[in-house]
Amino acid sequence: MAIPPLGVPGDPDGEPAGDSYGGVLIASGDEALAAVLEVLRGIRFSGWVAPAQGGWLVVLGDPGAGVVASDRRGIIEVGELLAGRMPEASAFAVRVRRDRQLSIVAWQAGEERGRYCSDPSQEPGAEDDVLGEPVGAYSAADFAELAARPDAAEELTEMLEEELDPDSVFESERLRGILRLLGMPDWLVAAGALPHDIPTGPRASELTRLRAGATSGPGILRSAFVRGLRRRRTPAPTIADPPRNGGMDGLEPWMF
Repeated sequence: MAIPPLGVPGDPDGEPAGDSYGGVLIASGDEALAAVLEVLRGIRFSGWVAPAQGGWLVVLGDPGAGVVASDRRGIIEVGELLAGRMPEASAFAVRVRRDRQLSIVAWQAGEERGRYCSDPSQEPGAEDDVLGEPVGAYSAADFAELAARPDAAEELTEMLEEELDPDSVFESERLRGILRLLGMPDWLVAAGALPHDIPTGPRASELTRLRAGATSGPGILRSAFVRGLRRRRTPAPTIADPPRNGGMDGLEPWMF
């Protein structure tokens, strides 16, 4: 894996530096675009929809890894909804949070088939005893099957199980390797460049942009208000009940 420059400062709120972004990949061609846009308009989605590439239609959320649709939906919840409305297609939701956490969830025929998180302790508000270890690497075989790359299951498992050093390797590098292995558009890792052109990917002018579900002038005005509200909220964690430290921490001497 490539090693990013060291010594990158955190942002003003004290959080570590790193890109945050999320997307939904749907195994379908451009014929599904109209159906996808209809769903996204209905939930006042903010983000972009890219033209199909290699059999994958890509939906990108804005902002980053946060709330991107009504009812406090993050990109994973948007992926679940799209998967339920398009039962004939496989769908994946991927989310990177400040390049310290990678989440992947997959569905087929509207049913969840796998869920992975590289580090549940990186969720906003996670308690101190949540373990910072990958959860759900066993989903690799299902991920590979849904991507029509069953032979990639063993290598994918190794990728998902690896515990990265956050000071030397970013989660975007792990995701890039996964996308390439599964035959998905790997330019998704550069989605943080939006609203500008995506390096190695489609030009911004080739994407359909939705602002709170709208593409016209009124959507721009509504989006400014909606975005302000959503920025103060966080979507549900990828792993609802993450593994916790089961050691002796917190036990009082009188208990022995």
